[in-house]
Amino acid sequence: MPTPDPLSLAFSALADPTRRAILARLARGATTVGVLAKPFALSLPAVSRHLKVLARARLVERETKAQWRVVRLRPAAFRQASGWLDHYRKFWDERLDGLANFLALMPQDKERPHARKSKGKTQAPRRAARRRPRAKDAPPSRGTP
Repeated sequence: MPTPDPLSLAFSALADPTRRAILARLARGATTVGVLAKPFALSLPAVSRHLKVLARARLVERETKAQWRVVRLRPAAFRQASGWLDHYRKFWDERLDGLANFLALMPQDKERPHARKSKGKTQAPRRAARRRPRAKDAPPSRGTP
């Protein structure tokens, strides 16, 4: 099985809210696994599994100092993800600017001429009339009677 690219690993790791909360805590500085686990209703092994996913995505690095396992952020992976998102942010900013310009050109009338007027209650959309089934003794609509 081919190894996923680093960007896919990063976004996959960021998809989980618990891992995002762990990263938010690590943004304040390096800490131990035990301290990271305290605010979560998770066991230490469960937190370690989350950290393993984050480490595989290269979003964090783990270091052992004596009996302590210290975890810290690795900013390089965040820069790569941010760079990828920036490309699309520019695209959407241009699209939204175009939409804003289009809306600015629209008439500012309170009543739009093409809008339906409501009579106070919401009406269901009209449906096409359904055909009634033919009676068994009715003549066929095509061919000879």
